[in-house]
Amino acid sequence: MIYVVLTIASVLIAAWLVLLVLSNREDWIAAAYGKLLANLDRIDSLTKKDAVKAAQIEKCRGVELRIRRLFAGSGHEKETAKLKKKNRALQQGDLRGVPVFEIPGYTAERLIPAIGMGNIHKGILEKYSELYGKKYADRRARALMAKAISYPLLCVPIVLAVGVIMYYMAGLMPGIGVMGIGTLITLVLVYSMYDELTDRLNKRRERISRQFPNVVSKLALLVTSGMIMDRAWQETSMSREEELYYEMRKTSEELSNLVDPATAYSNFIDRCNTKETTKLASAIIQNLSKGNAEIGRLLKSMAHEAWQERRHTAKRDAEAANSRLMIPTMMLFVAILIIIMVPVMMSFSGI
Repeated sequence: MIYVVLTIASVLIAAWLVLLVLSNREDWIAAAYGKLLANLDRIDSLTKKDAVKAAQIEKCRGVELRIRRLFAGSGHEKETAKLKKKNRALQQGDLRGVPVFEIPGYTAERLIPAIGMGNIHKGILEKYSELYGKKYADRRARALMAKAISYPLLCVPIVLAVGVIMYYMAGLMPGIGVMGIGTLITLVLVYSMYDELTDRLNKRRERISRQFPNVVSKLALLVTSGMIMDRAWQETSMSREEELYYEMRKTSEELSNLVDPATAYSNFIDRCNTKETTKLASAIIQNLSKGNAEIGRLLKSMAHEAWQERRHTAKRDAEAANSRLMIPTMMLFVAILIIIMVPVMMSFSGI
C-alpha cells in the first residue's frame, strides 16, 4: 500500500513540475493579470469599507463624533497604497509578484483547451460576469481554475508524503489518518474557493433585493417631480454606499461615456441578475422614448409592489428565525429542568 501511495504522490508532483517547466511567458502574463485583478478587487473592497465608515462618521455630532473618530482608525490607506504599488510593478512587467504555485494551472489551461470549455468553467464565468461584469470575467475565471488545478497537484503529494512518514514513525492508523484527513482537507479547501464565490453571489443578490424598494421609491419620486430618468438615476445612485447603488453608478458612467442607453441598462440587468432589477431596467428600456409620464406611473407601481414584497420577506425571515431558535430554546429548557429537578430528586432520596 505504501508503494502505491508513494507512486500516486510521485505522479502528482511530477505532473506539477512538468507543467511548471512547460510554462511560457504567456502563462506568466496570464497569472500576472489574474493577480492584478485580485489586487484591484481588494483595493475596491477596502475603498468601499472606508467610504461606508466615513459616511457613518459624517452622520455623528458632538461627543459621538469625537468618539467615532477616536476609534475609527486611519482606514486602509497604507494597505491600498501597497497594493497599488504591486500593481504598478506588474503592469511594468515585473513578474516577481506572481505566485509561482499557480503557474502549472495556467499551463494546464493552455495545453488542455477542454478545461476552459467545461461546465465548471462556464459556471464560474457566469458568476464572475454577474459580480464584476463581462469585461474581465474570463480572466478571473481562469485564475480560479488555475488555483483549483495547481493546489491539489502540489498539496496532495505533500500530505501523502507526511502520511508515509507518520506511518513509519507512529504506525498504520496515524499514517492513514494523516493521508485521508489531509487529502480531504485539501480538496475541501479547493472546493471552498468555488463555494465562497457562490455564497458571495447569493448574499449580494439578497442585499440588492433588500435595497431595491428604497431605490425604486426614490426614482419614482424624482421622475414624477419632473426630473429626467438619466438624472434621477444618477442622483439615486449617489445617495448611498451599497451594492445596488454602486451598480447604478456604473450604469451612469456608461451613459456619460455615450454608451447606448439600452446597452447600459442591459449591462445593469446582467450585473444584478435579480427579478426586481430586471423588471426595473426592462421597463426603463421599453419607455426610453415615451417620456416621464408613463415611466413615472410604472415606477410608482413597482415601488408599491417592492414594499409589499419586502414586508412578506421580513415575515418569512422572522418565521425562519423562530424555527431556528427552537432547538437552542428546547436545550435551554431541558438544562433548566435538570437544574431544578436534580436537587428535588436528591432531597427525596435523602442524599
